Amino acid sequence: MYCQPSEPMLKPVRRAFVHSIKKTKSFKTVYNSGLQGVNPYFVMYAVHNNTDVTRLGISVSKKVGKAVVRNRVKRLVKEIYRLNNYRIFTGLDIVVVARPAATALLEECPFFNFNKALESLLYKMKLIKIDTNG
Repeated sequence: MYCQPSEPMLKPVRRAFVHSIKKTKSFKTVYNSGLQGVNPYFVMYAVHNNTDVTRLGISVSKKVGKAVVRNRVKRLVKEIYRLNNYRIFTGLDIVVVARPAATALLEECPFFNFNKALESLLYKMKLIKIDTNG
């Protein structure tokens, strides 16, 4: 089945750099003192980091699948964040934890499904700017 998103997804001319959370201590800080949002596919945590930079951390356990599947999930989450980072408020540390059900999103039209699931969490947690133009 061919998958067509409802609106065209245009990539920006210049690739945006994604700042990452790499230290275990930083992950634990976000887990312990952040907002939490949940859907069947992802758990998202967010906390203010008192800087002008928004950082992203991605956690995918072995329960999700083998290394190829885990890396695909991480790449998709990172790409969706990169394309939407202009809409996300600055000064946050965001951690996305993939649940085993996220592999179901890889079956058919993975980019569109992941985008929909992650955007719904961002709206639910009020971390994304709402478009008033359209």
